Amino acid sequence: MKRFAAALLACACTLAQAAPAAPAAATAPRAIWTWEEDSYDMLEQPAAAGRAIDFLKSKSVDTVFLYADAFGGRNLIVTQPQLYRRLVRRLHASGMKAYALLGSGYLHTERYVLPQHRAQALAMLQRVLDYNKSAAPEERFDGINVDIEPHILAEWSTRKMELLAHFVDLSGALMRAKHASGQDLPLGPAIPFWLDGILLDHGGEKKPVSEHVQDLYDYVALMDYRDHALGGDGIVSHAMDELAYADKVGKRVLIGVETLPNSIKKVSFEHLKEADMERELGLTAQQVGAMKPFGGFVIHHYGQYRRWLGLD
Repeated sequence: MKRFAAALLACACTLAQAAPAAPAAATAPRAIWTWEEDSYDMLEQPAAAGRAIDFLKSKSVDTVFLYADAFGGRNLIVTQPQLYRRLVRRLHASGMKAYALLGSGYLHTERYVLPQHRAQALAMLQRVLDYNKSAAPEERFDGINVDIEPHILAEWSTRKMELLAHFVDLSGALMRAKHASGQDLPLGPAIPFWLDGILLDHGGEKKPVSEHVQDLYDYVALMDYRDHALGGDGIVSHAMDELAYADKVGKRVLIGVETLPNSIKKVSFEHLKEADMERELGLTAQQVGAMKPFGGFVIHHYGQYRRWLGLD
């Protein structure tokens, strides 16, 4: 598969050189993960929401992944859904989409891959589906992003394949729940780019975990955390297998980048400048922007993005 991806990458490079009209980073769709504290601030403080909307529009962000679960002992989507209605309506009025972001370090949702916690995962999704069902059209989420990462679990090193099988099973259960609701909401997970290097025998098929996942979901947000676009260890190379498979099965791939500090420098743009990130996103868009599955970029994450730029 990697050899196939390398051939596609070479082809993409040639196409990019021959077709300068490929989308630049500024014109590619751009989303942002917005975690618990920042999302709750935006929900409860209209001024914080206004500041966020102005900032994100200035950075060409057109989709907000807005956290939609419990935080700090409260669950606002249940107890005060009118706050979500207000904010989602305001995002839409500003020309932006809103995806419900599910998964949480605060709730340790990495445990949700385990069968004994599956009911919690399904309830988490159902709350969003119920919210959307009762909301007016302009107040509804446009999609859902699920960030449940089994590799965070302490037992990952000894039970990796079992946990990945559970992750695929959970993915199927979440999609069945979405379909049962009758709602046509794009649902997809955040996944690390290296899942394409792990073969999993599941459901009678042995293939990369990333392909099992892409078979199920509507799209994936690829955590393609590198600080450079090109080369064998760059953003483009790490995305090619997922893009190629998405083209085959008719799905989308969003390419995620990191701004949080990391002890491994190449993982994040934090040690660089905004101009460096924009240059590398531009190079990435030149290489893959003409590929049908490319759904744009997603930045991790709103609060850190502002801090990195010295705004907070």
